[in-house]
Amino acid sequence: MSTLTCGFIGLGLIGGSIAKAIRLHMPDARLLAYDINTASLELAKKEQIIDHICPAIDAALGNCNYLFLCAPVSHNAENLLTLKNFLSPNTILTDVGSVKTGIHRQIEELQLQSQFIGGHPMAGSERFGYQNANASLLENAYYILTPSETIPEEKVNAYRTLVESIGAIPLVLSYEEHDYVTAAISHLPHVIAASLVNLVKSSDSEDGVMKMIAAGGFKDITRIASSSPDMWQQICLTNAENISKLLRTYIDYLNVLAGYLADHAEDSLYSFFDTARNYRESFISAPSGPIKAEYVFTVDIADKPGAIAAIASLLAMHDVSIKNIGINHNRELAEGALRIEFYDKNMLEQAEEVMTEHGYKIHTK
Repeated sequence: MSTLTCGFIGLGLIGGSIAKAIRLHMPDARLLAYDINTASLELAKKEQIIDHICPAIDAALGNCNYLFLCAPVSHNAENLLTLKNFLSPNTILTDVGSVKTGIHRQIEELQLQSQFIGGHPMAGSERFGYQNANASLLENAYYILTPSETIPEEKVNAYRTLVESIGAIPLVLSYEEHDYVTAAISHLPHVIAASLVNLVKSSDSEDGVMKMIAAGGFKDITRIASSSPDMWQQICLTNAENISKLLRTYIDYLNVLAGYLADHAEDSLYSFFDTARNYRESFISAPSGPIKAEYVFTVDIADKPGAIAAIASLLAMHDVSIKNIGINHNRELAEGALRIEFYDKNMLEQAEEVMTEHGYKIHTK
């Protein structure tokens, strides 16, 4: 059996995470990459994630089994034009963009439909760049495939198998459905989060009281506002029609709610929140999705020297790695005063067990 060869044009957070996942699950695969950020390529080569650095988009990339287009969406058209001069008809082209209509139209213009399968790993982070890439980013995350209409089914099935082999969950949609769905569950939430942050910024007092005490629920629902403004500018421009349609619907919901408040409509207000709660609690409890789960709990601690160090030492003795730790001054969601974040669900559960056994009272959301 010939060696699987995968190429990457762009090696940032998502491209790097896919490359690391392939290296982890298929160590014999040959990986090539091109990126204008040479530091990322050199780091990936040093870490033995990629085997070969491509100095340009050339024939080496055009002869891969799978070629991942992971550069910013605005570069796709130019990169595809260059690539077409070298592209083998046996290479499967795919991308990782969160908007699919544009890339599918470019593929149609270049008559590459017979070898293109759009791809969108529903995973991400507020951090970006290869330095933050992680193979575990894709584990149990939905990976949406949007095949061109003319690509053979066996090629789609082969790509589905590749996605499964790196720990993700493939889901096949049309590119039109994909863009509408992601506008609702990913793009609009980022717009709303940024709007809420800007609302508080413009409403805050000169001494910044709102900013000082913002915590709990506000931080939870606006965490994604820390994402790359460049990326979200491009997403809004390339999926403007779907986002605008849903945004208008959302504004209608807010206007209805404003009416409930003005009328002191007790039953309507209760129903509004109860319906949302019930639907939210029906969601599958899994870390997949574009808005990544946080593995966090808060814990009650005594207000005395050494209390935080004692917890850190206890967890370290049980080989539990802490991702982040900080004092929670605002206790609107829990009584705990110390907020501890972990890298994954296993670490979180292990920490809960250890600390409960040692008499600590912990609180989860």
